[in-house]
Amino acid sequence: MGASLPPKEANLFKLIVKSYETKQYKKGLKAADTILKKFPDHGETLSMKGLTLNCMDRKSEAYELVRLGLKNDLKSHVCWHVYGLLYRSDREYREAIKCYRNALRIDPDNIEILRDLSLLQAQMRDLAGFVETRQQLLTLKPNHRMNWIGFAVSHHLNSNGAKAIDILEAYEGTLEDDYPPFNERCEHGEMLLYKIALLEECGFLERALEELHKKESKIIDVLSYKEQEVSLLVKLGRAEEGEKLYKVLLSMNPDNYRYYEGLQRCMGLHSENRQYSSDQIDQLEALYESLSKQYNRSSAVKRIPLDFLSGEKFQAAAESYIRPLLTKGIPSLFSDLSPLYDHPGKADILEKLVLELENSIKIAGGYPGRVDKEPPSTLMWILFYLAQHYDRRGQYDFALTKINEAIEHTPTVIDLYSVKSRILKHAGDLSAAAALADEARCMDLADRYINSDCVKRMLQADQVALAEKTAVLFTKDGEQHNNLHDMQCMWYELASGESYFRQGDLGRALKKFLAVEKHYADITEDQFDFHSYCLRKMTLRTYVEMLKFQDRLHSYSYFQKAAAGAIKCYLKLYDSPSKSNAEEDDEMLKLPPSQKKKLRQKQRKAEARAKKEAEVKEETNVTAVSKSGKRPVKPVDPDPHGEKLLMVEDPLMEATKYLKLLQKHSSESIETHVLSFEVNMRKRKTLLALQAVKHLLRLDAEHPDSHRCLIKFFSKVGSMPAPVTDAEKLILGVLEAERPTISQLHGKSLIEANTFFLEKHRDSLMHRAAVAEMLCVLEPNKKGEAITLIERSTNDLVSTIGEAVRKWRLKDCIAVHKLLETIINDHDAASRWKVQCAEYFPYSTYFEGSCSSAVANSTSHQIPKLPENGVGIDGSISDHNSKSLSSNGKVEKLETFKDLVIQ
Repeated sequence: MGASLPPKEANLFKLIVKSYETKQYKKGLKAADTILKKFPDHGETLSMKGLTLNCMDRKSEAYELVRLGLKNDLKSHVCWHVYGLLYRSDREYREAIKCYRNALRIDPDNIEILRDLSLLQAQMRDLAGFVETRQQLLTLKPNHRMNWIGFAVSHHLNSNGAKAIDILEAYEGTLEDDYPPFNERCEHGEMLLYKIALLEECGFLERALEELHKKESKIIDVLSYKEQEVSLLVKLGRAEEGEKLYKVLLSMNPDNYRYYEGLQRCMGLHSENRQYSSDQIDQLEALYESLSKQYNRSSAVKRIPLDFLSGEKFQAAAESYIRPLLTKGIPSLFSDLSPLYDHPGKADILEKLVLELENSIKIAGGYPGRVDKEPPSTLMWILFYLAQHYDRRGQYDFALTKINEAIEHTPTVIDLYSVKSRILKHAGDLSAAAALADEARCMDLADRYINSDCVKRMLQADQVALAEKTAVLFTKDGEQHNNLHDMQCMWYELASGESYFRQGDLGRALKKFLAVEKHYADITEDQFDFHSYCLRKMTLRTYVEMLKFQDRLHSYSYFQKAAAGAIKCYLKLYDSPSKSNAEEDDEMLKLPPSQKKKLRQKQRKAEARAKKEAEVKEETNVTAVSKSGKRPVKPVDPDPHGEKLLMVEDPLMEATKYLKLLQKHSSESIETHVLSFEVNMRKRKTLLALQAVKHLLRLDAEHPDSHRCLIKFFSKVGSMPAPVTDAEKLILGVLEAERPTISQLHGKSLIEANTFFLEKHRDSLMHRAAVAEMLCVLEPNKKGEAITLIERSTNDLVSTIGEAVRKWRLKDCIAVHKLLETIINDHDAASRWKVQCAEYFPYSTYFEGSCSSAVANSTSHQIPKLPENGVGIDGSISDHNSKSLSSNGKVEKLETFKDLVIQ
């Protein structure tokens, strides 16, 4: 223990602790200073003062005081505990755990320290230590419910479900018969449901069902009770009882798709691949017909049959489903039916059906076979659906014709402009798509979704400055871009980072990608507060689900995109590093005096401008502080353009950090192993590169990237010098042993393997491009043959009802053009390819197609486009000032709306 204090100072020390807990930091600081005047070397007071200063954002002083306090009183558990709390506040959890353990050596039965330690162990997934700490807490305080539950959960997380069940049963044995009281029924019911879920997880199904029925009166969550019961019945094979219970659940919620799926399972009518026999289809049809009579207001009971019906029955069911939704004007109808387009033949039937409805409405004013007239809006929604239908099938001319007709019919519907924007984006006219999205936004300035959609289109068109100005309309006043970061607006940061990357601005791109990675780190940290909260509130099932979610957090697509984007930035930085100061100085010395003077003046002006901008931002923050009386949440960003991020000594080492996360959480993604191959080849880690190649072959040996990496790897290995060291000889031995096991190279040279791959995929553009690229690698003198291989690719027609659609995709053709221009490095061939693709993609701005950047038909006015370079989509030059957010004459309205939103 620390040195004892006289009674008066001891009471002041208690006041410090109380002030810290109640966040009255100034009061606590005053009490600490009073003690330290008499006892300047009192370790515990120094530590508590440091902890208080830490909460006031004075971290350097805090660490200094806490370390000094610990030095003065090394055997005080308070000093070690405070040191741990300091590390915990900075997310240094491993160091905090060390401090807590040191504190427990001095005071092993301290409840507070044990509780804090258990929270950190749960956070760091130190499950063995978590079990041990929770057991200590239970031993010290067995009459506390939370300690029993925490001990059970710790065993569950440590994969010892049976022990967790025993603990929960032992806890129940300590309760009285009339437990729980009325105000604790909810928490107790949750604990019982958690116990039954544990029994189910451990395979004790009969026992779980028996326990569930026995405790029915004490479980107040009726829905969860029934869902748990039906899950157990199905697993026990008691299908008839399960069927009855699913029907009860459907009466409670007839639009829950999981209940219908469960009912089909109980009746033996469920198929994972959605392939059914004719008898099963008849039974399913009869089932849903009876259910539709019982739940005639349910949309699910009408929609599900469309998945298994086919032919004329599908057409009849689809027509009865679609008609009322078109009459009501449901914009999401196409999204609802979109999964059916993956079923062979159903898209053709839907097209034929909706075209018949359109024709009937135009001629008779009503649906076929009906006397009643339809409202005028029905035709507009039919055209709206058809536009999305043709867009999905790649028939952009038809799609634009239909959407233009819909806009002409009803020019005030915002969804029409949004869909037209999406069609133009798919067709390749990104500038026109952004302009249409901007017009849709201006039709409803209070709609955040439409604003976000507009921002996304602008970023896709690389109009970053305009997108930022539009995005911040829905942010709070102040540091607006920081506000977007604080809101964890990841889609914006990803789209912005990808745009900067396309434009070659690696610093800003990297900054955006790493911001997304930071959000994932914050989400991981955010679970910390729930470790105690969930045990206290007894939301145990949700708590365990949350922990499992956190364990797979980095497998979600936003993180994959951000990590892959960051790795690509680092690879590009490694391949073309920025010039060092010494190199820049050398280049300066070579310049004539007049140019040196101009360059220095330009640098000084840039530095002065940056300094002035920083001062203006600082003044803005100070003004905001004086008005609100609060300190700014975040300081000015010292590196707004990401220039410091580019000054890394080893870009490949930085890339490896994110690569390891991708390998751990996205090991089934081809992109992960392509990036692994690229990084390790640059690091000359031959065996790791081979491992990446083998993963690619395992996932998809026929993928163009798999073939590309395979040939590149063994071509590089073949050109390596003879091994000298033992390590090099060992690596060569591994390669010689592994090559025969790769079927693509078995008994073939690399040139023969490349030719064989071409024979297998002669009709695929991307496969031919991969073969051509590898031909240039293997035989550089055959560049002309490689180009011919690409140019002789055939863009075959795929027949549909309306017209034939070519199978080449726009993004693939763009990738081939970049291949010809950069890797193969033949500008004439790239130009020829561009002319050829301009015919196939007339709306593409990349290929400068004949219809690209076409101005949409607007009922009120034409939509001029204001990109960052001031050139409109019709080629006109705009002279609007930088304050304009769009060029449609609504800037003043936007400014007014922004003020309203901020207020």
